[in-house]
Amino acid sequence: MIKVGVVGGTGYTGVELLRLLVLHKNVELVAVTSRSEAGTKVADIFPNLRGHLGLNYTVPDFKLLKTCDLVFFATPNGTAMTMTRELLEAGVKIIDLAADFRLRDEVLWSQWYGMAHSCPDLLAEAVYGLPEVNREQIKGARLLANPGCYPTAVQLGFLPLIEAGLIDVNSLIADVKSGVSGAGRKADVGVLLCETSENMKAYAVPGHRHLPEIKQGLNNAAGEQVALTFVPHLTPMIRGIHATLYASLKGQVQELQEIYTRRYAEEAFVDVLPTGMHPETRSVKGSNMCRISVFKPQSENTVVILSVIDNLLKGAAGQAIQNMNIMFDFRETEGLAALAVLP
Repeated sequence: MIKVGVVGGTGYTGVELLRLLVLHKNVELVAVTSRSEAGTKVADIFPNLRGHLGLNYTVPDFKLLKTCDLVFFATPNGTAMTMTRELLEAGVKIIDLAADFRLRDEVLWSQWYGMAHSCPDLLAEAVYGLPEVNREQIKGARLLANPGCYPTAVQLGFLPLIEAGLIDVNSLIADVKSGVSGAGRKADVGVLLCETSENMKAYAVPGHRHLPEIKQGLNNAAGEQVALTFVPHLTPMIRGIHATLYASLKGQVQELQEIYTRRYAEEAFVDVLPTGMHPETRSVKGSNMCRISVFKPQSENTVVILSVIDNLLKGAAGQAIQNMNIMFDFRETEGLAALAVLP
């Protein structure tokens, strides 16, 4: 049993994290923080937690957080880095669900996130928490950067072909759709029901903050710089990500299905669908699963990969729990057995 704290427990990612933690048999949840809701019962804000969590929100308190074995940060970008060093020095392990430690390049991070990094020396230590790639490093991590939702879906889709050296990495395209919950739980006209319902739009086409994170991971897999066009879209659904990925094959490749099946054969949370089957976002809603299929349309040289995840689970809180399980040598699937919700 480990003691766990959650800093920033009022957003969609935060409440999903709490929902998973209160049912985890190896976790004692001892602190949930929120400056704006301090003193309020967590279950009064999120009634789905009634009967499972009796804690009140508190302001972030180092004295209490230092009693934890692990602290999750479900906070806006730029928050975790202000508290990380002191907690690490106290022997507390950290999983940051925001972007503070995802990029290794301090200058690049500052360019994309519009602020100076307060502990750039820790960027090299932070382990990028994509278990399907970095499982061994995650086991020994004390500071873990939980991947973003778009980067998770895109990297898991492209990785098998990049690792096998079968595609031209100079012309990758990721056309990705996200549910509105990816924008966070906040007052914003752009994500109101009347603005998003019965509407679909691309955004951040000149450059999205997740682009350097995706490229960093694909660069590592390729052993060289990749060229990626990444276009995110907002779709009229609450949760889910659908990535349609395009690449040019270097030659005639017949065993595409086998490559994906073999690469993810031992992965509990990646499901490679049978030939010809298309993954749907509803098939992963409420689960930590990524479902993938691969096609070579019209027998041409273009390969199309479809990758779907729940942006709040495998794209955030679920993957964070998966990483916690690996870090503390729990069964990797512990607390993550829920099937997708249909309809």
